[in-house]
Amino acid sequence: MQQLTELDNAFVQMESTRAPMHISPVIIYDQSKLRGGKVRFKQILDVFRQNLHKSAVFRRKLTGGAMGFDTPYWIEDANFDLEFHVRHIALPRPGDWRQFCILLARLHARRLDLRRPLWEAYVIEGLNEVEGLPAKSFAIMLKVHHAAIDGVSAAEILNAIHSPTAKPEPAAVEDHWRGERPPSSVQVWSRAYWNNLKRPVKFLETVGTLVPRLIQANRDGAEREPEVRPHMAKTRFNSRISAFRVTDGIILDLDRLKAVKDAIPGATVNDAIVSIVGGGLRKYLEKHGELPDTSLVCGAPINVRVERNSKSIGNQVGMMTIDMATDVDEPLERLRAVSQHARDSKAYSSALGASAMMELSEGLWPPVVGIGMRVATLAAVSSDMAMPVHTTVSNVPGPQAPMYLAGARVQLLMGMGPITDMMGLFHGVISGAGRITINFVSCREMLPDPEFYRSCLQAAYDELEAAALTPPGRGKTRRRRAARP
Repeated sequence: MQQLTELDNAFVQMESTRAPMHISPVIIYDQSKLRGGKVRFKQILDVFRQNLHKSAVFRRKLTGGAMGFDTPYWIEDANFDLEFHVRHIALPRPGDWRQFCILLARLHARRLDLRRPLWEAYVIEGLNEVEGLPAKSFAIMLKVHHAAIDGVSAAEILNAIHSPTAKPEPAAVEDHWRGERPPSSVQVWSRAYWNNLKRPVKFLETVGTLVPRLIQANRDGAEREPEVRPHMAKTRFNSRISAFRVTDGIILDLDRLKAVKDAIPGATVNDAIVSIVGGGLRKYLEKHGELPDTSLVCGAPINVRVERNSKSIGNQVGMMTIDMATDVDEPLERLRAVSQHARDSKAYSSALGASAMMELSEGLWPPVVGIGMRVATLAAVSSDMAMPVHTTVSNVPGPQAPMYLAGARVQLLMGMGPITDMMGLFHGVISGAGRITINFVSCREMLPDPEFYRSCLQAAYDELEAAALTPPGRGKTRRRRAARP
């Protein structure tokens, strides 16, 4: 039995019918070289069954919580049923990319059953007419609640169900797993009592250490960036969301993107991704006559496992903000501005401590956190107040070595994440198999034209590539577009 951290519990409290709080990695497989040319559903079930012991996420569920006055507990589900969690579906003919995106959006919009282990896997066949994919490709969409994992631990779950060769040796590990009984009411309420007594002390200790770090971080920031640009704005994505989703994305060659970012000394792959998203948003909002005069800002999760010396259980993340330079038209200048601001933001986060958000949350009463989030959201939704952060860009480096599931090779990785009121546009970025995808999720009412936004992202990348890889005096290079799926 393990109790949730306050940060993990915040994702449980944020869950609603309009805002399911799960992360959804999507993996596409090439089975064309298999003998017989097909992986059977039974084989996929066997892969999951043989690897359940590799992650606690698979068989644990929530219980307790003292009616919201404390965080709940993870216990091993004595009634765990693998076939409830792994499901088998297919696209109707013709099975093209648009149909695939529509299905992913609908599955992503559905809530997980909070009474069971918080994950599902959908085996999706029928990807027959997706351009750029091998014949007979299939996909697996995983849905795992954000209370159980963050982006980094999601990548570790992917490693748990895959092998480095097409014919893996059988695991010689005995699975001694056993279910657990839920804690008694006496255990739950007595621990809630002591936890709530300790939280104010923890909060004061944390504030005492954070205030000097905050003052120093602000001083350092003033020295690095004496002229602070205003970023407060509001877009169509910063309002109340509905329960309906859209998704799509672009697929890029990872080595090509690395060559593009090298055009600006010191720029990183993540800087290039943020500048592409900034360029795409600029084009989309400008077309709709809604582009703010000031630059938009994205929130970027930071892995703090090394800083906290912790295991990959639950959420071990901080957050930094990056100016996307949406007020800059020229793509290389946008990348330069993004790169500079990202360095400043990283320096600020380092001075403050990337895990400051986690440390502060540990001293807050769960009811205060839940009520505070709802009140703040209601105030923002019911007013025209501008927002300091406008979208999320979550970049998770994936495995570059070949990976296999039941002999089928991983062809492509994508990542989908949750959206909330006032943050209705999420960009999931994941690399793997030599490519990197920028996948977006939004509310259908906010983004009724996802294919157009996809074209804006693609155009932003094409312009950046042309500007970065054009030799001086040679004119524009021929643009290499990534094969669409």
